[in-house]
Amino acid sequence: MAILEGIRIQNYRSLQNVTLGKTFENQSAESLPRLMAVIGANGVGKSTLLDAFGFLGDCLNEGVEAACDKPHRGGFDRLRTLGVDGPIQFEVRYRQSSKERPISYSLHINTDRRGRPSVVYERLRQRRKGNNSGWPYSFLELSDGSGYVWSGEEIEGNEGKERVSIKMSDKQVLGISTLGTLVDHPRIDQFRAFLGGWYLSYFVPEMARTQPMSGADSHLNRRGDNLAKYLQFIERERPVGFRAMLDLIATKIPGIQSIKSAKAPDGRLLLQFHAEGFDKPFYQQDMSDGSLKLLAYLLLMEDPDPAPLVGIEEPENGLHHQLLSLLAQELQAFAQKTKGPQVVVTTHSPNFVDALTPTEVWILDKGSDGYSKVTRAADISTIQSLYEEGIPMGSLWYSNHFGVGNP
Repeated sequence: MAILEGIRIQNYRSLQNVTLGKTFENQSAESLPRLMAVIGANGVGKSTLLDAFGFLGDCLNEGVEAACDKPHRGGFDRLRTLGVDGPIQFEVRYRQSSKERPISYSLHINTDRRGRPSVVYERLRQRRKGNNSGWPYSFLELSDGSGYVWSGEEIEGNEGKERVSIKMSDKQVLGISTLGTLVDHPRIDQFRAFLGGWYLSYFVPEMARTQPMSGADSHLNRRGDNLAKYLQFIERERPVGFRAMLDLIATKIPGIQSIKSAKAPDGRLLLQFHAEGFDKPFYQQDMSDGSLKLLAYLLLMEDPDPAPLVGIEEPENGLHHQLLSLLAQELQAFAQKTKGPQVVVTTHSPNFVDALTPTEVWILDKGSDGYSKVTRAADISTIQSLYEEGIPMGSLWYSNHFGVGNP
């Protein structure tokens, strides 16, 4: 299971300098957990943090200018922290598996002479094989589009590898995006697949009610408007598991006795919900926003090939408060599966946080300078002892024991 051990974000809107988990510059810190919830008052940067994850994926998949110019971002000048002249910077530290050596990736983005966003620095480094105490070496390093890459598979030290000088023809494209498609660069390919596979959920119930023409999609998309096609894929690829999944989900949606699937005349797959007190079933188009949202999250956890990292913004919207602890527990179990993803959630709900541990809760707050700062709940004195005494994390937050994270 690939895992994001840590990330550092600099000069990205209110995130002027925020570090979560272990990074190249802070290797003594603990790695990020499989599930983490980011809490805090309105306007402290929770949505910005989740968008920063999405920004990295967009830079890889579409290029830095297209990533900056997304409608909700508004261009590089609106993304860069106010009052700062330096580049937007990211450092990502990940490990492909518990047995693999960690890899650190640095990315700096600034504007060129024409004012267009471009990659000004990019570096991918890893400790040499057979040398656990040595300084990590860079197998990709680019400054303003020029630099070098090590090609081939490493055996011992640099044996079996060749250093090759390269020059990018387009500084708006990441080096890992281009070189990661070549078989001579397996480490770059692995990291590219990890970063490019991040999934952020911005589920819109109204869009999920649509019934597109027959077809199958292997993954639920960000807004959930392909829910019907995703259902068809799961039913086709995993018929036994699909039936078991519907039975399980039926026990978790209040008032539902059973869920059955039926094929429409045009080949589309429909879900029939049999509710207490009603003779006839209803369909997902008739579900409440909250029930449809819970259905989508539970179906997302049945993905046979989930994304390496899943981000969910405020899952509590539209859900009854008693369902939030259940959802948190389901996400914990999802993240611990053999092929489960790492899960990052932003939330305002103490009920959701009640199901979590101090190492899974991170608090965003704003300092007097207007910049966001982050604190791990486990690093706040007395929190661990209060939690061990049986006081849930959400209750500690609600009663302001954290000292931060409230208006």
